[in-house]
Parts: sequence; C-alpha cells; structure tokens
Amino acid sequence: MKAKDVSLKTEDQLKADLVSLKKEAFNLRFQRASGHLENTARVRVVRRDIARIETSLRQKAQSKASA
Repeated sequence: MKAKDVSLKTEDQLKADLVSLKKEAFNLRFQRASGHLENTARVRVVRRDIARIETSLRQKAQSKASA
C-alpha cells in the first residue's frame, strides 16, 4: 500500500484496514513461530503498512484538533 493510497482514504476505511492488517500480523507471527511461514517478506510489508496507516490517522487527528 502506497502512502498516497493511504492519504486518500477516510478515517473509517483506515481503521478497518488497520484491524485487518493487525490480524494478519498476528497470524504471520504464529506462522513464523511454528515454521510454516513461506513468504517472510510479508511480515515486513504488513508492519510498514500498519505504520503508514497509524501515521496517517495521527496526522488527520492533529489537523482536526488544530482546525
């Protein structure tokens, strides 16, 4: 997910995406621990997508508070 895509979404969409990404990260951690994880790069991508979404949500909240 690109930063531009994240910035175009609404807060509700971002929150929904965040929940699904956190669930995926949880499942990936268990797969890695049990040795069943095939795509190890996916862990990194999911973590970065979560960070992008959280940053965007924080920026939107700050802009609302200052406005």
